[in-house]
Amino acid sequence: MNSQMQTLADLDRLIHEPGRLMIVSLLYAVDQADFLYLQHESGINKGTLSSHISKLEDAGYVEVLKTYRGKVPQTLLSLTKLGRQSFKEYRKKLRKAL
Repeated sequence: MNSQMQTLADLDRLIHEPGRLMIVSLLYAVDQADFLYLQHESGINKGTLSSHISKLEDAGYVEVLKTYRGKVPQTLLSLTKLGRQSFKEYRKKLRKAL
């Protein structure tokens, strides 16, 4: 296998899935975002978005904070230090492969 193909094979598969890639990309650009913002920007339905967020949270890439804005529940999300570093590495490897 040549080095480009090996680099592609070594991509972080957790981030590489299109839905999770959108989520991580959106969170990378901001300090924090709420669930509804991610849903609107990504076009992912609530159930699928929740599932992707859970996988990213389990991996330690995303931090989820459940709070209230007034009396309305609000879910805030942000990339962890590990999540930011993993996404930087993912982008670096993808550029190298392409």
